[in-house]
Amino acid sequence: MEDLSLILWRERELLETLLYKLEIEKLVLASGQTRWLATAAREVEAVLAAVRETELLRAIAADEAAASIGMASNPSLRALAETVDEPWKSILLDHRDAFVTYMRQITEIAAVNRELLTVGQQAARETFLGLVEAPDTYAHDGRAVVDERRARLLDQSI
Repeated sequence: MEDLSLILWRERELLETLLYKLEIEKLVLASGQTRWLATAAREVEAVLAAVRETELLRAIAADEAAASIGMASNPSLRALAETVDEPWKSILLDHRDAFVTYMRQITEIAAVNRELLTVGQQAARETFLGLVEAPDTYAHDGRAVVDERRARLLDQSI
């Protein structure tokens, strides 16, 4: 059980780090300064890779812990906690509660980040489409008619 608990602590630390990195990504997206967006995204991906590795270690440790107390392989954390005595029962349930909380927070901030990315992508698309010489209407023979007198504004920062 001790090995499993140590791995669970490591996974909790990684989930907290992931939450932090997602928050940084959200701040970069919300600021509109996309210079650091690629860096923020790489950092999120690096933490996700570490989480995946730790999940594999956790699954192996959970199977070993389950086998040591006569349970079937691939137990849930709750099932494992309900089978063992104190203090392990409380420790495992505490880990489970922390994971549920982290996953809820990560899901929420990931949804906000997706929304910010979508809004930013749409704004960029509309800006670039506005720079293209688009036809205002079409003539009866199908050729495009462009109003040459239309004023255009161009943000020099683009």
